Amino acid sequence: MTKKQTLLPAVVLLSGGLDSATCLAIARSQGFICYCLSFDYGQRHRAELDAAATVAAALGASEHRIVRIDLAQFGGSALTDSGIDVPVTGVEPGIPVTYVPARNTVMLSFALAWAEVLGSHDIFLGVNAVDYSGYPDCRPDYIAAFQTMANLATKAGVEGQNLTIHAPLIDLPKAEIIKRGKTLGVDYGLTVSCYQADGEGRACGVCDACRLRREGFATAGMLDPTRYC
Repeated sequence: MTKKQTLLPAVVLLSGGLDSATCLAIARSQGFICYCLSFDYGQRHRAELDAAATVAAALGASEHRIVRIDLAQFGGSALTDSGIDVPVTGVEPGIPVTYVPARNTVMLSFALAWAEVLGSHDIFLGVNAVDYSGYPDCRPDYIAAFQTMANLATKAGVEGQNLTIHAPLIDLPKAEIIKRGKTLGVDYGLTVSCYQADGEGRACGVCDACRLRREGFATAGMLDPTRYC
């Protein structure tokens, strides 16, 4: 039987942004029962967490949990250290200061723990290696390496119940991600992608995330529903 027929549980990492919302919609379209996991990790604003809760409800998640971890105590990123400015001059080559050290590794580890408890063999995340900011933990090699580690490190993996890390957006341009999400009913007006959104979730329009998002809608030939400051 297919996964769609058997209604298997999957853990979906949900940031509240465009990519993760699309990823949730894809997981649901494949017939998974979706358990969404978001993180209050010391980021600059909570608007994305409010968006994650709204998106989870809108897309029919079975459950949504927000876990608090304090990556801000280490800093090292413009997203977790108020002393480091968010770049606003455009996407540049190299790893930007908005990279949060080990963020995806930490979050995937929590997702892995919940997956084991749920008896799930599937984790979804919306990382992208095409239109993105150059983060090392968004690359296909990283996803493959984490999946290998997960199957070595867990009871389920040792017992032969292999876990799969799904990154369905990893090789898609932003415009294609948006088109895919629209066909699956994603309301992108509910999402927040901005690195420095205000308390009402309005975007700055000039950070890397905003520029990539705006360009994606323009290339897709679709109206950008983002609320800007």
